[in-house]
Amino acid sequence: MASRLNKNHLRFLMLCIIWGSTWIASKAGIEAVPPLLFAATRFIAAGLLLLVYGWMRGEATSVNIEDGMRFIAASILMITLCYGPLFWGMQYIDTGTAAVLEMSLTPIALLCFALLLREERIDIRRILAILLGVCGLVVLFWPSLPDGNGSKPDAFPGASLWGGLAVASAAFTYGYGSVLARPLLRSYPAVFVAGITTLVGGIALMIAALIVEPGAVAAASGNWGISAWTAWFFLVIFGSLVGYTTYMRLLRDIGASRAGSYAFVSPVIAVVLGALFFSEQVTVSDVIGIIVMLTGAYLAMAKAPTVKGALVDT
Repeated sequence: MASRLNKNHLRFLMLCIIWGSTWIASKAGIEAVPPLLFAATRFIAAGLLLLVYGWMRGEATSVNIEDGMRFIAASILMITLCYGPLFWGMQYIDTGTAAVLEMSLTPIALLCFALLLREERIDIRRILAILLGVCGLVVLFWPSLPDGNGSKPDAFPGASLWGGLAVASAAFTYGYGSVLARPLLRSYPAVFVAGITTLVGGIALMIAALIVEPGAVAAASGNWGISAWTAWFFLVIFGSLVGYTTYMRLLRDIGASRAGSYAFVSPVIAVVLGALFFSEQVTVSDVIGIIVMLTGAYLAMAKAPTVKGALVDT
């Protein structure tokens, strides 16, 4: 039990570091490539690589019809209906607002769906952890919230409202998809589940990008430049192959709400990297927000149990 607990803590720390650093790579990529297309190609490549890796390890890949439907639902929810609305909505709302909405709602959505689908039980420590994390996020991103003058102009009536709703919906589709995927992790290897969900979700996202995203068809030629391709490879290898698979294992072993508390640590990593590599200022309010978020993450991960019936350990 102790060794397994330590392994999950290490996995959680690794996930936070990886997904905290992907912010920089994502920013570099979407400056040169349409966001939906950039994300879609990343997920498709990662899904194929994960499935090939699993096949080389001799992992069983036979899926029954009922599980197949669950795989499809989880893929569309976690990838297509998460990243599609997220990137679309960020065009019309301030970056700080989007960050607070998406990161604060993700752990809440994970807990809500886990409780509704009876994958987890209510826990006062967990509720307190989420409240602390949300408060920390608000403190951290408060200076970047729009004050009425710096918000993005509406491209159409109510654009900022719809943009905010789109970003918020991404947290709930991701949360629902994560909880749907958890039972699959008891029967299939984490690498296989990660491979199927990223590949299927990525293909659906690619179709959507080519149909509705301006510039996606032209960008499909791959003429992106060295900076965007470097960011793309980083996201495929670390953000998806390592990070997403690690998240799946945590989802299986410690539950959706605890695994989702990465959203309170990844912003801390992003702030630290910004200060180190881009000379971004760290204010007193930033430090306070970071301390509060880390406290929430600690409460969420403390005494994290393993999952009974987790049959596959890969």
